[in-house]
Amino acid sequence: PPGKKVLIVYAHQEPKSLNGSLKRVAVEELSKQGCSVTVSDLYAMQFEPRATRNDIVGCLHNSEEFNYGMETWEAYKRGGLSSDLLEEQKKVQEADLLIFQFPLYWFSMPAIMKGWMDRVLVQGFAHEFPNCYDSGLLQNKLALFSFTTGGSREMYAKGGISGDIRYLLWPMQHGIMHFCGVKVLAPHICFAPEYVSEEKRKEMLVTWAQRLKTLWKEEPIDCSPEWYFK
Repeated sequence: PPGKKVLIVYAHQEPKSLNGSLKRVAVEELSKQGCSVTVSDLYAMQFEPRATRNDIVGCLHNSEEFNYGMETWEAYKRGGLSSDLLEEQKKVQEADLLIFQFPLYWFSMPAIMKGWMDRVLVQGFAHEFPNCYDSGLLQNKLALFSFTTGGSREMYAKGGISGDIRYLLWPMQHGIMHFCGVKVLAPHICFAPEYVSEEKRKEMLVTWAQRLKTLWKEEPIDCSPEWYFK
């Protein structure tokens, strides 16, 4: 609906890829609805995935022994995080919906996107014990993981060789997003696009566009282990 803000965190090297097309479709479709859409194109930005001392501007809280979690927490409180992090945090803060668009690498997200999670979702900003899970600091936001796989739908079925695709979503959706208080919409998965016809790939884009038309009416998934492991 008009006025909603969307952040698409996108990790693919090639704009002409299916991931690139899925991202483009999301930008077009959501903009058409009157949403304002921001894209963090991680490869194009040459986003730094490593969590290092460089993420803290100025003096360390404890210069004797470096503790990344503690230092970024302290830096967040005093406004001393590096500018690239502040920029991403501002985008997250303003977004009603976060869409993560990526190819599945080794049952997970690509390193550059994992690095985004590691560095951006700082303690004090996204969570602060005991404020995690349902009381995480990023409440009233939605997230959606949209990704492509190498393996077929059958391989990622409960009885398949790779196991239920939902097992893989547990660390991403539950361990990261739900931990920070974000509600999660059902994932959008394009299975094995490299092994299907051009026509089938076009269909995948149409299906995604269709889903986006009614996305705001969707209910989040049940945030319990049952959804993943039942």
